[in-house]
Amino acid sequence: MRYLGIVGIIFCIGMIVSCFLPWTYHADIDKTFTGFFSEKNIYGRPGRYLTLFSLFCILAFTLKNRFLKRVQFFVAAVMMAYGVKTYILFVSCYNAYCPEKKAGIYGMLVFSILIFLISSLTPVAQRVAADK
Repeated sequence: MRYLGIVGIIFCIGMIVSCFLPWTYHADIDKTFTGFFSEKNIYGRPGRYLTLFSLFCILAFTLKNRFLKRVQFFVAAVMMAYGVKTYILFVSCYNAYCPEKKAGIYGMLVFSILIFLISSLTPVAQRVAADK
């Protein structure tokens, strides 16, 4: 329980790195989409928001403020929901064509879920440590 903050920071850094990795390859237009690029910005730039959420979570993991931990739990829940929505958006088929999924999209999804789990465990760990 003592290393949850360090593990959370590592997961947040993994999330930021996965936003820069290739997410999907679309052979019909011969383009690779990342968290910061999509053709004509059709899917937006979800990497910006996921990076901002991750930076806030890193700040919350380093500081020992109870209110900040509660806000971090909310931000991690929003980040997980936004990550699932982004995953569905990027890998969905269109015009009878399905894009090829790359490692970055899986990393983004897994890290968003792991950050939510770690941030939900952090207040529990603080309460256990306060009881001792």
